[in-house]
Amino acid sequence: MAQLWKGRFKKELAKETNDFNSSIGFDSRMFEEDIKGSIAHATMLGATGIIEKSESEKIVNELDKILGEIKSGELSIDMTAEDIHTFIEGELTSRLGQTGKRLHTARSRNDQVALDIRLTLRREIDEISEQLKGLVEVLCNKAQEHSSTIMPGYTHLQRAQPITFGHHLMAYCSMILRDIDRLGDVKKRMNICPLGSGALAGTTYPLDREMVADLLGFDGVTQNSLDGVSDRDFCIELASALSLIMVHLSRFSEEIIMWCSWEFKFVELDDAFSTGSSIMPQKKNPDIAELVRGKSGRVFGDLTTLLTVMKGIALAYNKDMQEDKEAIFDAVDTVKMCLTAFTPMIDTMTVLKDNMRLAAAKGFINATDCADYLVGKGLAFRDAYKCTGELVALCIDKGLTLETLPIGEYKAICDLFDDGVYEAINLDKCVNDRKVVGSPCSENVLKQVEIARNAIK
Repeated sequence: MAQLWKGRFKKELAKETNDFNSSIGFDSRMFEEDIKGSIAHATMLGATGIIEKSESEKIVNELDKILGEIKSGELSIDMTAEDIHTFIEGELTSRLGQTGKRLHTARSRNDQVALDIRLTLRREIDEISEQLKGLVEVLCNKAQEHSSTIMPGYTHLQRAQPITFGHHLMAYCSMILRDIDRLGDVKKRMNICPLGSGALAGTTYPLDREMVADLLGFDGVTQNSLDGVSDRDFCIELASALSLIMVHLSRFSEEIIMWCSWEFKFVELDDAFSTGSSIMPQKKNPDIAELVRGKSGRVFGDLTTLLTVMKGIALAYNKDMQEDKEAIFDAVDTVKMCLTAFTPMIDTMTVLKDNMRLAAAKGFINATDCADYLVGKGLAFRDAYKCTGELVALCIDKGLTLETLPIGEYKAICDLFDDGVYEAINLDKCVNDRKVVGSPCSENVLKQVEIARNAIK
C-alpha cells in the first residue's frame, strides 16, 4: 500500500525503513476510532460546503461499511500498511476513487492521530473505571461480611492495635475510589477535540470544529493548533493514574501473599486462583498476587517511557511521539489484565477468622486501651503509658497476656487498677469503642461500605 506522503520522493522506501517507521502493529487497535473520526470529519466537510454534500454522504456510507466489515472479520487490516490511517483511507479510495481522496481535505495525520488516541483512551478509561467499580463492590461485600472480624492492625509490620478485617479492606476501597476519581479527572482534560489543528498551523478552509467535537462527544476544541497536535499530557496523566492503581494493587497483593503464608494463615485463596509446585506437592502459591505485584513495575516503566519521550521535543509534532501508543496501550492492557484476575481472586478467597483473632490476642495490641483505662482513672497518659509498658514486659517474662495476668500483678504496678481492666482490654470492646469517624468499629465499617456503594453509583 502506497504511503500518503509519497509525492515528494523519487525512490522506493527501503524495507528496513518501512518496517522501522511502521506503526500498524500497534495502532491498528484504533480502527474504530479512526473511522468514527473520519465520519465526523466528512460529515462536517459536507455540511460546510468544503466538499459536495453528495460526496460527503458517499464517504460516510462507505466508511460505515468498512467499519462493519472489519468488525465482522470480512475485511482484514493490511498489516503491511504504514499505519491504520493509511489503511483506512487507502481502502476507502480503492472503493470510491476520487471521492475517497476528498476525505483528507483540511486534515493532517498529525491532528488525526491526536484525535484517534484521545478517542481510544477515553473509551479505555471508561472500561477500567467499570472494572474498578467491580473491585469496589467485591471489597464492600467482603467488608460487610467481616465488619466484626477481629484482626491485628500493623505498623512497621508489628502488631499494633486491634481492627477488623472489614476496616482493613475498606482502606483499599478508599484507594480504589480515589483511582476512579483520578481517571475521571484525566478524562475531563483529555476530552477536548484536536481535529482542525492540521499539521501544526490549522487550515485556510472554513472548518466547523465545534460541529466535529459535538459529533464525537467532546466537551470543546483545542485553542492552539501547535498544542493540539503535540500535546500528550493526557497520555502521561493517564499513565500516572494507572501507575497509582498498580501501586494500590501491588500493596494489596503483598498483604495477600503474606496472609496466605503459614506464618500468617489469615486467608486461603481459592484453588481456581492459585498454582502449585512442580516438585513440592504441599505448595499452594499465590501466583496471581505475585504477578500483579511484578507487573506494577511494567506500568511504572511505561510512565517513565512517556515522560522521557516528551521531555525534549520541540513544537510541534515529531516522530518520537509515535512511541506514545505502545507505552500507554501497554499500561492500559496491563492494568485491565491485572484487574480481570485480581477481583475474582479477592471475591473467592476464604477468610480464616479464628486465625486472625488468635493473632490479635497474642500481640498485646490492647496495650493502648489498658493505658487509656488508667487515664480514665485520672492518671496522665504518659504515666499510664509507662505503667502499661511495664505490664507488657512482665507478661513477656511470665509467658502471659494482659488478659491472663492476675489483678495482683496489675495493682503492684499501679494501685488504680481493678477488675474493670479486663473488660477494658477485651478485644471486641477495644474495637467497638473506637467510634470516631474513620475508626474500625463495626458500625463505622458498615457506614464506609454504604458511602463507597453510593460513590460508584
